Amino acid sequence: MGAGRDAVKRVLYPAYEARLVRRLRDAQERGQLPAHVGVMLDGNRRWAKAVGADSAAGHRAGAANIEPFLGWCEDLGIEVVTLWLLSTDNLNRPEAELVPLLGIIEDVVQELRDAGRWRINPVGALDLLPDSTSRCLKDAADATRDVDGLLVNVAVGYGGRREIADAVRSLLQHHASEGTTIEELASILDVEHIAEHLYTKGQPDPDLVIRTSGEQRLGGFLLWQSTHSEFYFCEAYWPDFRRVDFLRALRAYSERHRRFGV
Repeated sequence: MGAGRDAVKRVLYPAYEARLVRRLRDAQERGQLPAHVGVMLDGNRRWAKAVGADSAAGHRAGAANIEPFLGWCEDLGIEVVTLWLLSTDNLNRPEAELVPLLGIIEDVVQELRDAGRWRINPVGALDLLPDSTSRCLKDAADATRDVDGLLVNVAVGYGGRREIADAVRSLLQHHASEGTTIEELASILDVEHIAEHLYTKGQPDPDLVIRTSGEQRLGGFLLWQSTHSEFYFCEAYWPDFRRVDFLRALRAYSERHRRFGV
């Protein structure tokens, strides 16, 4: 029976995906697809546990799904993708898990750099990372600076509260260097001043935020930028996140009426 079901899926899924793509092409022409998609790549460890493997195997399986995902985004004209690979909280994991995970992140960042298809932009508190990881991220940004392709924000050592604190710190330092007093700054300060100092400054805010693994919470991801984002929660663990899952997320987004807080 299982083999029969798999055979049916192999026949039906390509036709189903093709129908979804046609529908999304129409939505794209009407401007109903997101320009910026944020993704919380969640569930690698639980995937590993489910298949009887260690955490590193789960992280490697998750890393292997990143390049295909970026290809799906390119195919549908998405302009910016933010991938949350490691939070500031994750830096407190046991060294036996954290060290291999950082190595896997370095490997995938190098692969994305070497592909030469995407512009890599690190977002996060790089000063909290080991020198090798920080250097890897900076090298990828430098090497792809002139690539005319999808902009990929790689969030490593990222936390939403830390980002806002860093933005305020940068703002204060900037105005201090110009001789602005605290009183003067307080009288002119607005949200745009802070936005200009975020890790994602100059980019559109995410239209759609996807979280895999069934968890329905933000956990600090793009706290400032996601105020008006649409959210999509998928049951699949990230290593099992398929193109059809992504197409379904985009379909759900295209069917929503965005209110932007109104």
